[in-house]
Amino acid sequence: MCNLYSMTATVDEMRRVFGPFEGETSNHPPFDNIYPGYQAPVLRRSEKARLKLEMMTWGLPGPAADGSQPVTNVRNLESPFWRSSLHNPRWRCLIPVTRFCEWTAEPDQVTGRKSKVWFAQPDQPVFAFAGVWRPADSGSLMAFLTCEPNRVVGAVHPNAMPVILDPSSFGVWLDSERVDACALARPFPDERMVQFAT
Repeated sequence: MCNLYSMTATVDEMRRVFGPFEGETSNHPPFDNIYPGYQAPVLRRSEKARLKLEMMTWGLPGPAADGSQPVTNVRNLESPFWRSSLHNPRWRCLIPVTRFCEWTAEPDQVTGRKSKVWFAQPDQPVFAFAGVWRPADSGSLMAFLTCEPNRVVGAVHPNAMPVILDPSSFGVWLDSERVDACALARPFPDERMVQFAT
């Protein structure tokens, strides 16, 4: 389960990948470490069907009303809980990312702590997770989809990886019928990813 990512791209770098968008378009500070509960830039369709940049908090309320932890990763796309978010394109979004982290399964023998392993795309300064969002009294909230890992991510975290969208599929995710949008929930090609430790 991915619970840490970065978004350090400039607005100009985002425009080159995502095209024009509305909203707060002045440069923002780099978001080096985005954890659940933190705010991050998100792109969604505006009421005029244009892309809009908006700050959202990472984590959606879970199905239980017992104060359980917010849901950060959406894995079971057949769950009735996600039906409205996935069925209605209005609730889908693009989550810009420059790298994401998975933790090693075993702790380091010297420090006793698990290590961070980062993943990125060498040919893209910024890419996108397939996300869903909802409005809330405290502001907009978001989470992103996960799927089976590819070999690169699976070597570190064998359970899942974020759903990474190719730029050619941004419109499919944001605008298509549910079945076509959810078909994008598949491992990203190994050859287009690199891993590195920090």
